[in-house]
Amino acid sequence: MVKLTLDFIARRTSGYTKKKREESLRHYLRRLTHLYLEGKHIDEIGDDLTNCPHLTVLYLYDNQLKRVPNLSHNSLLTHLYLQNNDIIRLENLTSLQKLTKLFVGGNSIAVVEGLENLINLHELHIENQKLGPGEKLLFDPRSIRLIANSLSVLNVSGNRLTSLVDLKCLTQLTQLYAADNQLSDIEETAQLAASSWRHLATVDLSNNPFCHCARYRDQIIVVAPHLEVFDGKEVTEIAKQFLKKWRDNKEAVKQRVHSRQSAPNLRTHDGVGDAHHLQSSGRSAYIIPALPHGQFTKILARSNSQVPDTVSFGSLPMNNPRRIASGTPDSIRYLNSYGIYYQDTRPKPSYHISLLNVNPDHKNT
Repeated sequence: MVKLTLDFIARRTSGYTKKKREESLRHYLRRLTHLYLEGKHIDEIGDDLTNCPHLTVLYLYDNQLKRVPNLSHNSLLTHLYLQNNDIIRLENLTSLQKLTKLFVGGNSIAVVEGLENLINLHELHIENQKLGPGEKLLFDPRSIRLIANSLSVLNVSGNRLTSLVDLKCLTQLTQLYAADNQLSDIEETAQLAASSWRHLATVDLSNNPFCHCARYRDQIIVVAPHLEVFDGKEVTEIAKQFLKKWRDNKEAVKQRVHSRQSAPNLRTHDGVGDAHHLQSSGRSAYIIPALPHGQFTKILARSNSQVPDTVSFGSLPMNNPRRIASGTPDSIRYLNSYGIYYQDTRPKPSYHISLLNVNPDHKNT
């Protein structure tokens, strides 16, 4: 166990910033800009860092710290390395408005908070927290919202996350690392990439449950136009263009299916209906109620003399014999017992009749 002291600082800095023989300790500490205290088994830091007001980079990783040290007099810090300690809470960061990179991975932090004043934070690395059983990393909405305009790199890997929706406001992200979590909803993640994270160039979502979904990579690549590296593999422009065409074709098929499903239903609720007028490519068409099977031959023979030039029949199961309005030779009089769809094309004086029996009680005619 080591407690940080002024003498310890003076003896443990690098050769580049080593104290000169004739230099006073106070003057030496005031001129320090980089302080290298990583891997020194430090477990306690008092207020000694207040004597280093010009620090811009502070290395304190791989120690045994249980809390973020008092940095109220170190407002010039731009890089802070605190990973692999025993810190349980993000605190004492209020004065660090110039901080651009914060590394706190490998601690015991359960909530991302206390970042409200870090208005210039570009990178936040909070991966692999040592959480209790059943716990996952949580995000304070206010902290996340207030760093949204500046944050471009976020590492939240290995934190048992089940969703990334709390991060949707981080619209300036260019790099996102969320591997080794419990993400299972690929559609939600793809939607976030499409609507919120439009600037992503590097993404790592490996070792999540949704990685076993069909076309998992494709669903992310196709909605991220600037993606260059995905799960450690390069994304080529050719691959992006191919997947874009695949998506467009898929959407076109969906539109066609939707159009067919939204077409008017021509059958009545009980399967019985009257003659319905249709419009198909500018031609007249009707659905006619059915006639008993035994009468069809006689009725067809009687109406053949008045059938239009070309008549096509297609089946639709109906009942209740019905005679449609008579009048001109342009309209057919009767149809068969299975409810016939027909249309008058009349290109030349010829007759063509195709019948399909869909009534299970009769053989095809």
